Amino acid sequence: MTTKTTMSESEKKKEDWMNSKWRPMMGWMYMVVCTMDMVVFPILWSLLQTFTGTSITQWNPLTLQGAGLFHIAMGAVLGIAAFGRTQEKLNGANNGGAQLPSSNFAAPSTPSAGFGSTSGGFSSPAPSASSWGSQSMGGGSGFGGVPSTPVNPTQSWGVTPIATTASGKKIVPTDDPLL
Repeated sequence: MTTKTTMSESEKKKEDWMNSKWRPMMGWMYMVVCTMDMVVFPILWSLLQTFTGTSITQWNPLTLQGAGLFHIAMGAVLGIAAFGRTQEKLNGANNGGAQLPSSNFAAPSTPSAGFGSTSGGFSSPAPSASSWGSQSMGGGSGFGGVPSTPVNPTQSWGVTPIATTASGKKIVPTDDPLL
C-alpha cells in the first residue's frame, strides 16, 4: 500500500513564500527595530517628558543594552543568511524566478608583470643578491658595505650650504671680521 500525498497550490505557495522571504524579513525587522529605537522612541521620550513636566533625561537605546549584543547577533544572522543565499545561487537555486546573468568571463592564463614589462611581478623570482646595490644605485655590497664608487656629498652646482638653527635662522660665523 502506497499512499500518495498531494499538496494544494496554496500550500506550495505558502511554503515557497516562507522559504524565500525569511531573509528579507529579517532585514526588514532589523531596520524597523533600529529605526524605532534610535529615531522614534527618543523623540517620543522627549515629548512625553515635556508634556508631563518631569525632569528631562536622555533616551537610552534598548538595543545597545548588554554591550549591543542584539546588533552583533543580527549582524551574524544577516551575514550568514546572505552568505547562504549566495551559495544557493552559485549552486543553481533561484527561488525568486529571476535569471542569473550568463558568465562569459575568461580568467587570464598568466598574470602580467605590469606596465608591459616581461619580468617582475608576483610570479617572477626575487632578485639575486648581486643585483642589490649595483653600480647604478651607488655601488657597494649592501648595507654597511663600502661603496665601489666614491660618494661626493657636496652639491654639484657650487653653492656652499648655509647652516641654520632649528627655527630656520641663519647661523652667522663669529670668525668673520666686523665691518
